[in-house]
Amino acid sequence: MKNLMLIAYLDLKESIRANWFIVYSLVFGGLIALFFIAGITESQVMGFSGLSRLLLMYIQVTIVILPIFILITTVRSISGDRDSHILEYMLSFPISLKQYYWGKVFGRFITVFLPVFMAMVFAILYGMYKGAEVPLGLFFLYTGLLFAMSSAFLGIAFFISSIVKSSEMALGISFFIWIFLLAFIDIALISLMMQQRMNAELIIAIAMINPMEIFRVAAISLFDPELTVMGPVAFYILDMMSQKMFVFISIVYPLFLGILFAFLGFKIFEKKDLV
Repeated sequence: MKNLMLIAYLDLKESIRANWFIVYSLVFGGLIALFFIAGITESQVMGFSGLSRLLLMYIQVTIVILPIFILITTVRSISGDRDSHILEYMLSFPISLKQYYWGKVFGRFITVFLPVFMAMVFAILYGMYKGAEVPLGLFFLYTGLLFAMSSAFLGIAFFISSIVKSSEMALGISFFIWIFLLAFIDIALISLMMQQRMNAELIIAIAMINPMEIFRVAAISLFDPELTVMGPVAFYILDMMSQKMFVFISIVYPLFLGILFAFLGFKIFEKKDLV
């Protein structure tokens, strides 16, 4: 455990010194600042105003930004160490493969989750300073969704980093996965629906496998519990389960997915040639 925490600390320290971490923090911190400047907290939509409105806008933007930031900054975690021969150097010390791998996972998770979380904390604190009503329930639910989403794409990134040797290949694969989950899967499913080759229930079920899609729908459900903005799709989702159960699954499923991919990545990592 001591070696694992040491690897996590070293990875965290290295990430904080990197330029990408500064940009990563500024992006999410800047989003909160921009929302305050734009007066988002003073607008009202469907009864949501103040910090509730701001948190909703923040979550909707992070759906697109967070996955690609996690992927491109994490896929080089192991493959980059392999390319620069740091992996060979680190394993010359009395450190097991398990300690190295999971230490990197824990250290990198803190790096990618902390700026996103602290931006929301800053919004809450600033709102309290301004005398706004603080929606603690939404804050904790959004925190859970962001935690689960970060876990999912971190696990996917480490899985990619374990199966490829080249950092360039890892970046290419991560970018393709992001594009596929963000746009291509919706386009393909809509095409299938228009051609009526598959029934609507099956298409919706396939769409919900996408962690970005289930994250988006869960965020919308916190804003609109009846999912009226989604049209007929809402009837299928809400007929199967309640809104609270759907939000619970939206947290548990990406978390499980991330752990699964991270575990598979470790199994490949410990059986593969390390250099």
